[in-house]
Amino acid sequence: MEKKIYDTIIIGGGPAGLAASLYAGRAKMSAMLLERAKFGGQAATTSEIENYPGSIKDETAPQIERMRQQAENFGTEIVKDEIVKVELDGEIKKLVGKLGEYEARTIIIATGANPRLAGFKNEVELRGRGVSYCATCDADFFEELDVAVVGGGDSALDEAIYLTKFAEKVTVIHRRDEFRGNKSVQQRVFANDKIEVLWDSVVAEAVDDDGILGGLKIRNVKTNDISDLNVQGCFVFVGYDSNTKVFEGTNLALSDRGEILTDEDMKTNIEGVYAAGDVRKKSLRQVITAAADGAIAATQAEHYIANK
Repeated sequence: MEKKIYDTIIIGGGPAGLAASLYAGRAKMSAMLLERAKFGGQAATTSEIENYPGSIKDETAPQIERMRQQAENFGTEIVKDEIVKVELDGEIKKLVGKLGEYEARTIIIATGANPRLAGFKNEVELRGRGVSYCATCDADFFEELDVAVVGGGDSALDEAIYLTKFAEKVTVIHRRDEFRGNKSVQQRVFANDKIEVLWDSVVAEAVDDDGILGGLKIRNVKTNDISDLNVQGCFVFVGYDSNTKVFEGTNLALSDRGEILTDEDMKTNIEGVYAAGDVRKKSLRQVITAAADGAIAATQAEHYIANK
């Protein structure tokens, strides 16, 4: 039996991949969505999505499930498999998974990114229960409360400043005795009365208080002394790791941080290959921007095939 060649294959079942699947299906493209684990990506790790238009409180899982059902209703074939090898050059793209091999005229990469962990005790266990990796997503849950920011890069300082719009006090925890990034951002931090900086410090432990964050144990890296920090929220900003390992060694252009480089139409440097969502280099990683990326990528893939 001759192997089916799809118009497009979408790799990744987060909001970007699901939106691309929906738009591809509505455009009458033969489309397949490949997801290695659970649908929803980073969105599935939070209990609420309050900043997505039309979202309903406490309904993250149903929202993601409706996205998946929409894609299926418009004809996208959904398959669970993990891609381990890719051949992206040429008119027909080839993907090798643990369970099968797949071919398509276009590929939309929506494999996402994971926030880098700081590595302190109970960090993973209290994620979404006081430990967060997105101030834009979760800041309003901590209005008039005390929070901490872990990290000393420009992103961490920007997020600390943003959090002062909501929190009563923001404590920046930095393992060094100075910041090394943008001087103007540093000046804004030092000038903000709501921000305090703990130098030469790391988080040793997030205190588990019946399943929610009950404060932090702080270790001074020079003296090893442990102190308590009474906060209700802990925001970790130590970078992102894009899920692009399978594309290393190919001709796909990546940034020095492993993000896929695209133009505003989600086109990569390889003809017929697109990237959408958190996996690509971008300034804002949110459900709404991921979904928009996916819609653009699928539309561009349909144009590419039509013009061929």
